Amino acid sequence: MADNPVFAVVVDPERNLVRTRFAGDFTGASLQDAPAQLKAKLQQVKPGFSVFADFSQVAAMDLDCMGPLTRIMDLCREHAVGLVVRILPAKERDIGINLLSVVHYRGKVTTVTVETVAEAERALR
Repeated sequence: MADNPVFAVVVDPERNLVRTRFAGDFTGASLQDAPAQLKAKLQQVKPGFSVFADFSQVAAMDLDCMGPLTRIMDLCREHAVGLVVRILPAKERDIGINLLSVVHYRGKVTTVTVETVAEAERALR
């Protein structure tokens, strides 16, 4: 049985930080509402904000997740994200997030890929 997907967004306005967490088995339909959830939270941060995107608990991610994922990236770029620190899913579960980032951040956003949450916290300081 597949894990129920979880997409969570938590904002830390004092740190000008958005944390996103992806966990479980994703289809495009299960990720469909994620961009709207993020958009509602982006009003709490200022230009130059940072994002921590944690994909470490992704069990599976279908190719039809690309639409919602790229919309999330576009929303972050439109709101002037300055830094994205991320933990990518295991290679067999990754649908090309590196390539999507290059296209949708257009070389204007610094991205750092780390292996652990502790490394992410250091990169976000």
